[in-house]
Amino acid sequence: SMMIIFINLFGITLTLPGIAGIILSIGMAVDANVIIFSRIAEELALEKTLRSSIKSGFNKATSAIIDGNITTLIAAFVLFAFGTGPIKGFASTLALGILLSMFTALVITRNILTRLMLVGFKNKKLYSYKKNIKMFDFVSKRKIWFAISIVIILIGFSGLGYNKVQEGDILNYDIEFKGGTSTVVTFENELSDDEIEDVLKPLVTDITGETNPQTQTVSGTTQVIVKTKTLDEAERTALDEALIEEYNITSQDIERESISATISNEMKKEAIIALLIAAVLMLVYITLRFKDVLFGTAAVVALIHDILIVLAVYAVLRIPVNNSFIAAMLTIVGYSINDSIVLFDRVRENKGFMKHGDYEGLVNSSINQTIGRSINTSMTTFIMIALLLIVGFNIASLRQFALPLMVGILSGTYSSIFIASPLWYTFTKRKEAKQK
Repeated sequence: SMMIIFINLFGITLTLPGIAGIILSIGMAVDANVIIFSRIAEELALEKTLRSSIKSGFNKATSAIIDGNITTLIAAFVLFAFGTGPIKGFASTLALGILLSMFTALVITRNILTRLMLVGFKNKKLYSYKKNIKMFDFVSKRKIWFAISIVIILIGFSGLGYNKVQEGDILNYDIEFKGGTSTVVTFENELSDDEIEDVLKPLVTDITGETNPQTQTVSGTTQVIVKTKTLDEAERTALDEALIEEYNITSQDIERESISATISNEMKKEAIIALLIAAVLMLVYITLRFKDVLFGTAAVVALIHDILIVLAVYAVLRIPVNNSFIAAMLTIVGYSINDSIVLFDRVRENKGFMKHGDYEGLVNSSINQTIGRSINTSMTTFIMIALLLIVGFNIASLRQFALPLMVGILSGTYSSIFIASPLWYTFTKRKEAKQK
């Protein structure tokens, strides 16, 4: 509710990337509360009083929440400063959502829990009493995790190469990237959405080979605008003949013009520069906060890992690259870095109690302590996106956005557990070996 109020207050226009920013901020809001509840449960497991557990749980959760959110805020501010159009929309809703989620998690949630306790809800089981954690050795199997990721990324690069040879482009660039042809058709009667999806679009695809023709009805008329790749003369003639035969219209009912790419080379260049600057600033912030450049390095490597995994999905499945691609990638960047920060925060905390040189035990215990939170947050966000995919499956733009995003969420969770933390361990051990 607060998000909607502020969007209206600031006059933010909601585009698909803007909605992606809201989804990411909701995921981070859920994550903040999961972190808080997990820390309270851990304090209760130490046989502390409920009041003491709530206070201590919030205190211990605060650093992870603030560091994760500020790191993502850095990315949002850089994207807003250097981005254009849809990228600014994403950055605006993300920044607003993060600020609101931090406030609700650290102030409102705390107030609610305190008041529940004061009015009589004092049974510890109501606050998720936590049992002993079974330890799993993640670090010793790190070469397996690294190998799995490398294989998937290599498949993605192979897909890019195959697409370049077979299709002429490494990815299935949509109209926003390449430009195309706009065909305005005036029908005898207004077409229903089902007619457009089930008849018109397949007809256009059969004639032009365009896998995802974009359609738009003109309000108050019987016109439909069909946007496709740039059509040559033979394709235009064939499409005209098919439309005339199918809908009993004349050639005078069909108008056509060329459209330029809305995502220009300049916009793509600015987006890449913005992401690079954001990555450097996040690296600097993490290094300063964690007093170790290796934490930042491992987090950025995990971020690049997630981008390459999702890129592999786009390459192999030939998902159209358009505004949905930008929205999905930006969301994954924010999600990935936040997930790694939460885990690293626990490593930093446990480091003070580590046996001398036992980095393997440090990382394993930190992962095992936070893996429940990682899975709970990821599944909550994953289910939310899956519902979006199911409800909007017939809407191409939603389908093309939701599927890569679901892969990105799974990849972000995987990378924080199986890539970022073992990678920090590997970097740290090599650094110590060189110093000896």
